[in-house]
Amino acid sequence: MSKSSMSSLRNQFLIAMPHLRDQHFEGTITYICEHNESGAMGIVINKPMELRLSEILSQLDIDGSSLSQQVVYTGGPMQSERGFVIHGDGSSWQSSLKVSEAMTVTTSRDILQAMASGEGPPKALIALGYAGWSEGQLEQELANNYWITCEADARILFETPDPEKIIAALGRVGIDYYRLASVAGHG
Repeated sequence: MSKSSMSSLRNQFLIAMPHLRDQHFEGTITYICEHNESGAMGIVINKPMELRLSEILSQLDIDGSSLSQQVVYTGGPMQSERGFVIHGDGSSWQSSLKVSEAMTVTTSRDILQAMASGEGPPKALIALGYAGWSEGQLEQELANNYWITCEADARILFETPDPEKIIAALGRVGIDYYRLASVAGHG
């Protein structure tokens, strides 16, 4: 796909179709943070880990006892030791990528310190790892009907319970999740 004809999926949700049988992406919704002619990068937003943010902060010698209930997500199979904070308050930290006017992804320690002291963004999703696609790979997967896309929504990202995120996102484009077939074929 040429640079001029490519439509960026930045700030979109990537929703796995039921027939996508991949241990990392089956049943997932991914927030696309970057998408250009070189590839794409996103963070899975509906696979909570048993790990809590306070445990990560403890490993970083930050007192995060106030965040003992903050869930951490499996963001994807790449660099699973690297942390990402998706937040929607427009603030910028030492290492932030502004995805849209309303959404930012930060990877620096300063945001974690601010969150631990109650001065971080009011709404944030924390993930370890990310999903990545090489040049043309995501476009091919879309052509193979592995994904449905829709515009990202902060309410789905931060407020919707994890099991309902895909249902809510598909509803934004008029699709009933329970009517999607898990197999395709000819009768």
